[in-house]
Parts: sequence; C-alpha cells; structure tokens
Amino acid sequence: MRVLGIDPGIAIVGFGFIDKIGSRLVPVQYGSVETVAGTSHPTRLMQVYESIGALMDKYKPDAVAVEKLFFNRNVTTAFTVGEARGVIVLAAVQRGLPVAEYTPMQVKQAIVGYGKAEKRQVQEMTKMFLKLSAVPKPDDVADALAIGICHAHSAVLLDKMNGVTRR
Repeated sequence: MRVLGIDPGIAIVGFGFIDKIGSRLVPVQYGSVETVAGTSHPTRLMQVYESIGALMDKYKPDAVAVEKLFFNRNVTTAFTVGEARGVIVLAAVQRGLPVAEYTPMQVKQAIVGYGKAEKRQVQEMTKMFLKLSAVPKPDDVADALAIGICHAHSAVLLDKMNGVTRR
C-alpha cells in the first residue's frame, strides 16, 4: 500500500509518499510544495492544487492522509490552510483516492504513543520508523511523513472496521 501524507498550508505544503510492505515502512519520495508570498491567493491555491495533483499522478498513492484542522487561534491562517486543504482533498477525490483525516493528537499518539508528545519526539520517531539519516526539513515535510505513517498503521484497523480486504 502506498500512502501520501500531507501537511497542508498555503506557503508550504509538506508531502511524503510511504510504501507499507508487510510491517515495513519505506519512504518513496518526500518534500514540499512552496508558493511565493505576494502572489495572489487564488493563484497560490491553484499552484498547490496542480503541484499536489502532479505528484499524485506521478507516484500513484492508494490513499491520501491529511492533517485535520480542528482549532486555530488565528482565524485568517485557519481559513487559508483550510482552503489549501480543500484543493488537496479535491485533487485526491478527482483521482478516486480515499482520503483519511487525522488530528495532530492522533498523529502524535500513533507515532510516539502519547497524544501530547513534543514536536521533536514525533520527528525523531518518524526518522526512526523510516530509517532516515536525518529529520526531513522543513518541519512540514516531517509532519507529512508522520501523517502518512499514522495512516499506514491505522489503515488495517480502519479496513477491518469497514469490511475491506487488502491483498
């Protein structure tokens, strides 16, 4: 199973493709899509949509896992991230990909075993799970990989709950 983990944003979208082979997790490709400040907001959304869509077409994930927004003190930031998240979900759905959503607390629980873990703990565990030589930068990339790992670990249980059988 190939999972695309996404940490949505308007300036930086972290992404990470992970293959789950048996119980092993193998990084396929990871990085970020960045838009330029000062570019019109609609243009930045289009750039996110087109870039993420092109990555989906190239790496052909079986599922997409996206960070779920549940609270943000800065309403303007929450709206812009929500819009970027929306175009990412749209790109996935247009390609017939299932989309799973995880809160930061769920990701921390899946990666570290503690829902209030520190960001550095999550990054170090992500590095360990994927056998990487260093924590990916920027942080959005490490977060996207953690979201992908969370889904890779959760997908089996979710499938069983939904009556889905995978080979």
